Amino acid sequence: ATARAAVAGGYRVALLARRREMLDALAAELHDLAAAAASAPIPAPALAVPCDVRSFEALTEAVERTRAAFDGQLDAVFAAAGVGAVRGFRNDDLGRWRAVVETNILGVALTIRATIDALRASGGHLLLMGSVYGRTPAPGSLYSASKRAVEALAQAAWLQYGAAGVRVTLLEAGTVDTPFFDNPQADGLHPDDIARSIIWALGQPAHIDVSEIVI
Repeated sequence: ATARAAVAGGYRVALLARRREMLDALAAELHDLAAAAASAPIPAPALAVPCDVRSFEALTEAVERTRAAFDGQLDAVFAAAGVGAVRGFRNDDLGRWRAVVETNILGVALTIRATIDALRASGGHLLLMGSVYGRTPAPGSLYSASKRAVEALAQAAWLQYGAAGVRVTLLEAGTVDTPFFDNPQADGLHPDDIARSIIWALGQPAHIDVSEIVI
C-alpha cells in the first residue's frame, strides 16, 4: 500500500522482501500504475530487490542496486519488516523468539546502518514501523518488547543524525489488517491508513521533522 501511494505521488521505489514472486508482481503493478498516470514516458518506477533484512550484506547490496538504478539517490527509507510470536514467556519455541529479535530489532538496526550514509547525502527521511504495543506492552509479549526497541532506535538515530539533516519518523499503529495475521482483522486499520500517514510525513517541509505518529 505504501509503495502504491509513493509511486502515485511521484516516487520511484525499491521493494525489498524475501519472496521474489510477490515483489515481481507488485513491481509490474506499479509500472502499470505509473504508466496510466503519466502523460509522457517516465523512468521505471519500481525495482524488485529480494532481501532478508537480517543480512547486512544483503542490505548493502540492495542499497547499491537501488542507487545505481535511481541516479545515485536515496531520499527515503521505510523499515517495515516484522514478525510476531505467541504471547507468553513459556508459549512459543525459541526459534520463533530468535526470529522476532533478529527481524524486528537487528533488522531495523542493520537497515539504518546500511542506508544512513545515503540518507545523509540526500538530506533524506528514515521511517521506522513501530507499534502501539511497543508503547503499551501486551502481557508476555516479546513482540511488544521488540517494538519498544524500535522506538529507542528511532530516537537514537535522530539524536545522532538529526543535526546532519536526516529526518526520522516513528510510526506506531494499532492492529492493521494485513497477512501478518492468519485471520482477517475486521476491526483493524487498513493498509492505506498507514500509507497515507507515511506520505503525509514525507510531504512536510524540510525544516519539519514529524518524530512520531500514533495511529
